[in-house]
Amino acid sequence: MTEDAKAHLTLYLTQVREALLWKLEGLDDYDVRRPLTPTGTNLLGLVKHVAACAADYFGLVFDRPFPGDLPLSDDDPLIDLWCPAEETRADVLDLWHRAWAHADATIAELPLDAPGRVPWWGDRGEVTLHRILVHMNVELARHTGQVDILREGLDGFTGMRADVDNMPDDVDWPAHVERVEQAARLSRST
Repeated sequence: MTEDAKAHLTLYLTQVREALLWKLEGLDDYDVRRPLTPTGTNLLGLVKHVAACAADYFGLVFDRPFPGDLPLSDDDPLIDLWCPAEETRADVLDLWHRAWAHADATIAELPLDAPGRVPWWGDRGEVTLHRILVHMNVELARHTGQVDILREGLDGFTGMRADVDNMPDDVDWPAHVERVEQAARLSRST
């Protein structure tokens, strides 16, 4: 493993982190918290969940415990996926920034082949920093994709980043949606 590989993995991790947070911009507290799927998936809960994952995967796994409380509870195994009314957006964003600062320190200080142990992975738990960087890139991208779809469903907001909307210009979206719907209907008869 080279430092170039570490730099590339870190760059992608940073870009996806920024994209996820950007998707919260312009939304009020209700819209970032409200359940948007039948299982209660919500935007701020996903941010909270990813922050807790980062704290554990880049902290506990490498014997570098996160300095602070994490949103985990035996009484509510889903507490990292939603926010009680008394937990503010600022609280979650503070956790996010602290968790990623801790993760960034671990990434900077350890080589890619640094050994770690993921206790909740059982027999597969012996890992390296490289494997955790790949795992967290996938984990973060997965949840950022969820946030993309949820945000589009809320208010039509799309795009990859503030400076790259990643959407074609001059598309008649209602016509496109109708074309997709017609193809889906026609497929039922074939």
